[in-house]
Amino acid sequence: MFAMKRNVRIFTGRSNPELAAKICQSKSLIGMGGSPDKATVGQFPDGETSVKIDDDVRGRDCFVIQSSSPPANENFMELFIMIDSLKRASASRITAVMPYFGYARQDRKSEGRTPISSRMVANLLKEAGADRMLTVDLHTEQVEGFFDIPVDHLRAKKILVEYIRMMKIPDLVIVSPDVGNVKIASRYASDLGCELAITVKNRSPAAGTVTTTQIIGDVKGKNVFLVDDMISTAGTVAASAKLVKDNGAVSVRVAATHGLFVGSAVPKLTDAGIADIIVTDTVPLNDAAKHMPNIKVASVSEVLGEAIWRISENLSVSAMFVNT
Repeated sequence: MFAMKRNVRIFTGRSNPELAAKICQSKSLIGMGGSPDKATVGQFPDGETSVKIDDDVRGRDCFVIQSSSPPANENFMELFIMIDSLKRASASRITAVMPYFGYARQDRKSEGRTPISSRMVANLLKEAGADRMLTVDLHTEQVEGFFDIPVDHLRAKKILVEYIRMMKIPDLVIVSPDVGNVKIASRYASDLGCELAITVKNRSPAAGTVTTTQIIGDVKGKNVFLVDDMISTAGTVAASAKLVKDNGAVSVRVAATHGLFVGSAVPKLTDAGIADIIVTDTVPLNDAAKHMPNIKVASVSEVLGEAIWRISENLSVSAMFVNT
């Protein structure tokens, strides 16, 4: 589709090498050789991260693909050190490609003596030497404002909507599992030409414990698709699935951008009787999630590949999402 200039270098950390390979093989990056450029990433005996960039990057436009999937702290540190290596090797520009950006939950001081972690991590990325960031579906949109470097914020909605549309599910209702996600869920409903409903949740002081109290909208006799930006411990999704079933839903499916599936997420989702769970490959599936019979993965590699090409050519990234 596009001819890629060789003054571009694409590297990957160890968080999601499978996605990095798919990005390099995407139709937008013809000329990249089909695989990331060479870097040696490992650990010293005491656990410290070791990095050496094996290709010449002087004056090059460099991209580092690394999600902050578990183990988040280790993957973030690996990214910082790779960026520092590129900066000290005289790369002309460094873009942190973070398909999943963690530390976005604490985006404000919800109570006394708590951090704004997302702001701190944004500062660390800049101080490490990143000139810009490319990411997919931030947990909250306001996190973008914490960066003093340009942020290209991509959406997985188009990919997931196309996947849902291909399933040709009758009597479809899109459900937002919480009030904060209503804006995104309404876009799904609009694109799919179906109704929207909302479940209202309460989170107890015990971490990961969620109860749903009511549903706004009609799901009786309908096939429900719960949509969210991420599945972590799956407490919200499982509770919402139970509520819509109690209110007469015929079937329940889930679509989310980031499938972390940490803690007891897999047992919760198994017990919830969900027909299908669709996630993207912004983070790799862990072993437990891989063995779920109802898990399906839609790739963001083509979207990220085109965005990398557009950034390298100084073209509009937002133009990718006009009328979407």
